[in-house]
Amino acid sequence: VQLQAYGGGSVQPGDSLRLSCAASGRTSSKYAIGWFRQAPGTEREFVATISWSGSSTYYADSVKGRFTLSRDSTKDTVYLQMNSLKPEDTAVYYCAAVYTAYYYRGNDYNYWGKGTLVTVSS
Repeated sequence: VQLQAYGGGSVQPGDSLRLSCAASGRTSSKYAIGWFRQAPGTEREFVATISWSGSSTYYADSVKGRFTLSRDSTKDTVYLQMNSLKPEDTAVYYCAAVYTAYYYRGNDYNYWGKGTLVTVSS
């Protein structure tokens, strides 16, 4: 499966932004999507994951209650709605896929898209 993340931009603290992850290729097989981010000078960190059906999600503590995942299977697209953004959310955001029906909390996803930059600054 090929992935393309988009929707990043520059916003102020407290603003909202929605990222999209569009999948193509072998999308008929069940796959979970995960979002990760990497700020300058730091290691990549897990943000959130969603199951194939979209019914199950899991979030890192740092974004729980502010970020929400959803999935549109008709468009093979996963959305990451980010509310109440903070400067510490500034990073390049990546989406990744692994062939499983369940959400996946690991870091060893098989397929990765190019990142999209989110900058939160006043």
